[in-house]
Amino acid sequence: MRGEPGSFIYYALMRAGKQGQRRILVIDVGGTHVKFRVAPRGELFKFASGPELAPDKMVRKLGKRIAQAEYDLVSLGYPGLVFRGRIAAEPHNLGTGWVGFDFEQALGKPVRLINDAAMQAAGSYRGGRMLFLGLGTGLGVAMILDGVLEPMELGHLPYRDGLTFEEHVGERARQRSGSKKWRRAVQDVLAYLRASLEADYVVVGGGNVKRLRELPEGVYQGDNEDAFKGGVLIWQSDDPLALRIRAPGRVARPRAG
Repeated sequence: MRGEPGSFIYYALMRAGKQGQRRILVIDVGGTHVKFRVAPRGELFKFASGPELAPDKMVRKLGKRIAQAEYDLVSLGYPGLVFRGRIAAEPHNLGTGWVGFDFEQALGKPVRLINDAAMQAAGSYRGGRMLFLGLGTGLGVAMILDGVLEPMELGHLPYRDGLTFEEHVGERARQRSGSKKWRRAVQDVLAYLRASLEADYVVVGGGNVKRLRELPEGVYQGDNEDAFKGGVLIWQSDDPLALRIRAPGRVARPRAG
């Protein structure tokens, strides 16, 4: 595999990147859109995703907007289970073919795969025990415990009335129940998960965070830009399996009501 972790090419590229400004293509794959840019300052692009999007189709769409010569490394936030840097299960809201797909071969550069909620959590972190919830097509969950990033597949666990957390607060639930009832469900899930996981604070991101009219004390609105910050941060360590996130030394502030 081209640029496989542990290979000569992989570490040669890592060393070359440290000698200058590493151009990191950050890809944030969601159930509705794929957003990408060359961090830190490249132009933001996006295209629609959805249940027919397979990885080879995504790569072809990326190639129409950006050439391999424009980036050195790739961070890919995937909306599903990633285990030890590899996709471990097909996504719930996209097409098939993701497990086993060779992104390094297709994109031509070293790639770090990470759960999409974990990538945005990394860019949102302000220290301590942070719980991140991504409200979008589904529900993404991640925690950072004193700098240690831990993706969590809680969205598909049973919650109430025979339904999962995601089935209560995902986009389908909002469309089915209406925004008012959906907001109440989000508040319940926020309180339940924060108490259960003993988080110091919660950051809520994802496309549907804008639909929340108010947030309780200790819960803060994230920014989609945080995913791209996280995509840069996950290259801060030579070992992607021993990743620690350093807080920037400031505390998250609540959204103005």
